[in-house]
Amino acid sequence: MSGDASREELTVVHVVRHGEVHNPDGVLYGRRPGYHLSDLGRKMADRVAEHLEKRDVTHVVASPLERAQETADPVARAHGLDLATDPRLIEAANVFEGKTFGVGDGALRKPGNWKHLTNPFEPSWGEPYIEQVVRMMGALDTARDAARGHEAVCVSHQLPIWIVRSFVERRRLWHDPRKRQCTLASLTSFTYRGDTIVSVGYTEPARDLVPAHLLAGAKPVKGKPGQSKAFGA
Repeated sequence: MSGDASREELTVVHVVRHGEVHNPDGVLYGRRPGYHLSDLGRKMADRVAEHLEKRDVTHVVASPLERAQETADPVARAHGLDLATDPRLIEAANVFEGKTFGVGDGALRKPGNWKHLTNPFEPSWGEPYIEQVVRMMGALDTARDAARGHEAVCVSHQLPIWIVRSFVERRRLWHDPRKRQCTLASLTSFTYRGDTIVSVGYTEPARDLVPAHLLAGAKPVKGKPGQSKAFGA
């Protein structure tokens, strides 16, 4: 294929949010190790693999965190591929890791947290949005290069996926976390013509498996055992 032709070929990079995590205490686990998919989360991962089974996937890569690796594994196995790891796909850093901090749970009224909540536009409580854009765009471009003319699958986490999509679609990066369109086991698909993103698609192959309170726009759950209150996982 000539250089001019290769610059015009289409490549699709599907960025998958991992499945449900076993997190009975509703901890904002962030980058902490040791959080694995629940039984339901494994069903979600299998559903994603089924959804992509007949697609022209030639490269599968995931965040180093267990829940992302476990979501990506069925996809890689379905296509007979080795699973790669890219640390740029990792969850966003957050000072509230390890706490049951979520929208609507009263944490915003605790004076000890106020020093972390001074700037929602950066944000002051975690990894700056623009840094998430830079690393995620780098990871997507690397996956695109690995799957030129075919399709790649990258498994990541809700906040970085939503931020890079917002950047590509030219929306502001600061937002209401309850309104992110990035459900568990969803696919945000970036189509490249050559090196340029020309469209973004979104699908939810496991939507019927997702608990109603975790769908985009749902009201946050307050104090129910077994239901995570943390956004951005």
